[in-house]
Amino acid sequence: MGEKQTVVMEPVEIEKPRYKRVLIKLSGEALMGFQESRADPSMMQNIAREIKEVYELGVEIAIVVGGGNIIRGVKVSEAGFDRATGDYMGMLATVINALALQGTLEKNGIYTRVLSAIQMAEVAEPFIRRRAIRHLEKKRVVILAAGTGNPYFSTDTAAALRAMEIKAEVILKATKVDGVYDSNPSENQKAKLFKKLTYLQVLEKGLRVMDTTAISLCMDNGLPIIVFNLRREGNIKEAVMGRDVGSIIAS
Repeated sequence: MGEKQTVVMEPVEIEKPRYKRVLIKLSGEALMGFQESRADPSMMQNIAREIKEVYELGVEIAIVVGGGNIIRGVKVSEAGFDRATGDYMGMLATVINALALQGTLEKNGIYTRVLSAIQMAEVAEPFIRRRAIRHLEKKRVVILAAGTGNPYFSTDTAAALRAMEIKAEVILKATKVDGVYDSNPSENQKAKLFKKLTYLQVLEKGLRVMDTTAISLCMDNGLPIIVFNLRREGNIKEAVMGRDVGSIIAS
């Protein structure tokens, strides 16, 4: 009889996420999906599924939500209201979106906490940096609402500020297009997509990625930004894994 041969199986290397702690910037428009409704439940469900996929990889996730699908502070001020009043109205709109997103995520089995820059104890915890970090360490998705709590600052600036406060490794900016273009791709079919940009190039070219305050904050602190299309399934995971998706802005 021949000797038994031992088959040695080579270990399968499991790909690990490139980023361990991320901040996702979701605009109010992103929550609308393809609908004209204030917040599209099916889009919310799609976002929740994609976030769950990343969450189950052990990635710590914070989300800054906008409120543009409900009200924009700048538009309110253009209608004759005081700019500060309009901005506060916009902040309250982000809380509505944060609660809607929280409900959808928890239906998908994801533990969440909503932290608001404006105190409203009945529906959200106040934003406290150390508390936010502790929630992340306990594997809870943290939804950050009400911007910075101050008028004249956009939710883009809030995303940059909060990302640095919680020590996120990257900002993932979800949009309706595939990345950063030299002009509006919905108006110009020949618009050029930039795969890589520096912060200075974004500022010098006047590209509408995030407002200049947000870009400057990220530049000063070396925080990379990945701009990608939320409507393409799997893009959140692709970005977290460090694959080639969208446009990356870095030093």
